[in-house]
Amino acid sequence: METGERSGREELKQSIQRATLEGTGMNENVIRMLVGFGVWLLCGVASMQAREPARTLADLAKLEASVEEISRAVQPATVALLSERTGSSGSGVLVSRDGLVLTAAHVVQGAEALLVVFPDGKQVQAKVLGANYSKDIAMVKLVDGGPWPFVIMGASKSLEAGDWVMALGHSAGFDAGRPPPVRFGRVVSKGPGNFLTTDCTLIGGDSGGPLFDLKGKLVGIHSSIGLSLTNNNHAGCDGFREDWDRILAGETWGALSMNPFANPEMPVLGIGMAMMRGVVGVIVESVVAGSPAAASGVRTGDVIRTLDGKVVRDGGELLQMLAKRQAGDPVKLGVLRDRSNLEMKVTLKRRNELYAPR
Repeated sequence: METGERSGREELKQSIQRATLEGTGMNENVIRMLVGFGVWLLCGVASMQAREPARTLADLAKLEASVEEISRAVQPATVALLSERTGSSGSGVLVSRDGLVLTAAHVVQGAEALLVVFPDGKQVQAKVLGANYSKDIAMVKLVDGGPWPFVIMGASKSLEAGDWVMALGHSAGFDAGRPPPVRFGRVVSKGPGNFLTTDCTLIGGDSGGPLFDLKGKLVGIHSSIGLSLTNNNHAGCDGFREDWDRILAGETWGALSMNPFANPEMPVLGIGMAMMRGVVGVIVESVVAGSPAAASGVRTGDVIRTLDGKVVRDGGELLQMLAKRQAGDPVKLGVLRDRSNLEMKVTLKRRNELYAPR
């Protein structure tokens, strides 16, 4: 390695270490990851799989500077939520000057009021408003009108796998000795439904905390933690927009489910599926009366081969494809019936429009 590269790598390490000492909130894992990226890139890796690849040391330094700048800006609005009634704790983020907080529905479950704790230790009482438990989204309003620090909402539907994102939250509960830690990673996948998955590390206490893009805009709220802690689900901000008026008015509906494919708002065709060895596609075992499939003429015995031109190999793949759509979206099914290939247009509906809750 040439002298210039060696000194550049050392400068990068020192820059990251200085940023941490100055209170950016980066934990040791983030530091190791960023330094690791620097070593990896300097050893000759041409590009990284992301929407904005860091191909050079200058790209990496720019990325690190963005993380530092955004973390400083959004940390003051990232709060801890404590329930004196249930004894539970989680995180949230303010999105308005007068104290409107977005969080996860499971964080507020069973509580009518919460104690909101700011990173500087300031405590404020808050009232729980409404929630859509199917999307795991909720709102809380501070009793004191402020003004309070807040962040700007962005969009979640436009995110793609590989996009850089930042996760904040009061990991393991509020700690007066440190600001909410910053976790840096990428979008892994979108769906099912309103959810997206990232590889940002999350632990207990982060639930309800914010996910930001590299423009510093809020794009999601932490929903559930994966088994590996680095494959986690987030409720997209666009889900809040769709239900904004109802939640703000105090309405509560939906049901929490650890299985996102059982989400009552999951878009569905309204068919029973069967598989047969040697058959590529999904055999329609049954059609629900009044379903989108029934309205489009899908019959028992049909084989669904494609969805919007993409090959469907089995039922699991069909569910994954549907999970990336929304109720109300039109899709085109390629169907094999009696050796004839047909194309059917189907408008998806929510699961809870077809199937009565248990």
